Amino acid sequence: MALETTDTLAWIVVGLFAASALLDMRDDYERVARAVAGVSWALFALFWALLVPHFWFEQKSVIETVLIAAAVPGSLYVAYLVYATRPSLMILSRAVAVMGLIYLPVLTINGVERALIAMTARDGAWLQNALGYHPQVLTGPTVESSHTGFPHAFLYVVDGHRYLLEVLVACTGVGSISIVAGIIIALRAPIRRRLLALGVAVPVIYGLNVVRVSFIAIAHGNQWFEGALSRRFVELVFSPTQTGVTSYYMADRVIAQSLSVVALVALTFVLLRLLPELGTVVRDLLYLATGREYDVSGRD
Repeated sequence: MALETTDTLAWIVVGLFAASALLDMRDDYERVARAVAGVSWALFALFWALLVPHFWFEQKSVIETVLIAAAVPGSLYVAYLVYATRPSLMILSRAVAVMGLIYLPVLTINGVERALIAMTARDGAWLQNALGYHPQVLTGPTVESSHTGFPHAFLYVVDGHRYLLEVLVACTGVGSISIVAGIIIALRAPIRRRLLALGVAVPVIYGLNVVRVSFIAIAHGNQWFEGALSRRFVELVFSPTQTGVTSYYMADRVIAQSLSVVALVALTFVLLRLLPELGTVVRDLLYLATGREYDVSGRD
């Protein structure tokens, strides 16, 4: 299924989530709002199902593929719960609407996408230089991209071999930022505390993302993980079609993505301190994952 199809479906899903959020503002439309949210979650499950082949066959990302595949039954379960038994999931439904309204324009407005990629590439180049590494920062077309006129790729030349890392929109951190910002904005909490939480979360996520991109570029560019054991592992799990990419897969798909999950959990604990209302969302997510109720509090 072409990504253009999933992009169109994403707009439909976000529009329905936004409609359910607007309906939820009226007490007399609560049941209708939950019904619309249920339909939205069911279509969201279809959206994730269509993305599974892309992340498995093209992105070759085991962690992302597993998470996306798990989101299919998870979304269907939420569709049932939000309508039938758990109205608190309307917060998560509102959050998805906000996430989409932040993230989808980045994918569809070329100037915004270019600006984010250029900013990430410049900051990544600065960090690599500060650490004593000096890649070429490319502004013209590459084998992987037709971008031109702005920095978007790092090139290392080692022993006559060229190692390129292209900075894509997924490398800018906008996905994680939109998720966290969407949840924070969707909460019914005082605006001051929501702004404080955003002021902490957004720069932290972006900064960690620049570190992630820089680490991947340095590791790939200097072939840090080209040992025999790493090569066998990458060949078994990812089946790459190119040579010299073992370090890239180990740095990105294994190390960076695993540490990203750890960082997200740590950030969640910090945000719970700043915004205890987030506990409702965490409680709902834990219930979805385990089927059990937990007492989650951002304060002692």
